[in-house]
Amino acid sequence: MNLPLQVEVLGGKRVARNALTTNISSGGVNFPSAKGAKVGGRIEYVITLAEVPILVKIRCVGKVLRIEPSPTNDIETPWQVTATIDRYKFIRDSDSDSDSE
Repeated sequence: MNLPLQVEVLGGKRVARNALTTNISSGGVNFPSAKGAKVGGRIEYVITLAEVPILVKIRCVGKVLRIEPSPTNDIETPWQVTATIDRYKFIRDSDSDSDSE
């Protein structure tokens, strides 16, 4: 399932990277990346589930489980990152910060 994903924090550094998921489940996500990441490092990302008729996004916090060379040999995104979903919350523009587990 290819869903829009925006990586916000990777390895403790604030980043702004857009990608599309290549695999997603209740416990984790896989996506292509232009840069590598440290296995075990912290990651925060937002997945957009739907945009019509309302915008549905999930803010996720997890850790990087695996980083591998891209199977497609894409020059722009040479890495595949696999990360957990340890905490998440559905977000709207007016949401407060209350996490779900």
